[in-house]
Amino acid sequence: MKKTILLLSGLLLVTLLNAQSLEEIVKKYTVANKLDKLSEISTVKITGKMLMMGIEMPMELWMKNPDKLLQVLSYNGQDIFTAIVGTKGYTINAMTGSSTPNEIPITEVENLKKNLVFYNYLEDFLKKGKLTLDGNGNVGDKPAFKLKILMDEGTTIWAFIDKSSYLMVKANIKSSFAGEDVMTEVIYSDFKDNSGVFLPMKQITTTARGGFEMIYDKVEVNIPMEDKLFRLK
Repeated sequence: MKKTILLLSGLLLVTLLNAQSLEEIVKKYTVANKLDKLSEISTVKITGKMLMMGIEMPMELWMKNPDKLLQVLSYNGQDIFTAIVGTKGYTINAMTGSSTPNEIPITEVENLKKNLVFYNYLEDFLKKGKLTLDGNGNVGDKPAFKLKILMDEGTTIWAFIDKSSYLMVKANIKSSFAGEDVMTEVIYSDFKDNSGVFLPMKQITTTARGGFEMIYDKVEVNIPMEDKLFRLK
């Protein structure tokens, strides 16, 4: 009986020692991704491409600390511009034949903010009380923490944080479109340190209706970038 009690006590102790609080996971995620060092970074420009249905579309992401983003996506010789500054965002789509900026809904602005390398959205949602630990899961053959994020517009994100590297290796996103739930999966890989900016250089997004792949080819850090670049209106 004593041996049984000691064995159970030992197992409980190991479980408690291995347990990670949500705050600890977010802190280790922040350090692993060098998000605690990004105050030293003023600007980032990413050059890459989006691959969808056999079509390659060149892409540029211009970012200025803390909350400015310009995304330029080219298709068939025409550009689609999307810019956010703080909580405001606008887009110009040359494919529609219009050069007039259209305002982006605040919900889409919040989604676009996740592209900002300066934005630690796990830490942000933890502070807002919208991040919880939802158990564990595997990504491939590697164990991961499963975190649940409740977005303002009703979207739910499950972020999978690798238990050994503390990198986000997968995200499952449940959103609503035309009254129906839509599930999206994003796989992050090829992590690289780019002069202090740590990024997954490859992202594969899959939905029931298809998917696309984003590949970052070049990352430039602390290059000159004027504020007017982000003003579409």
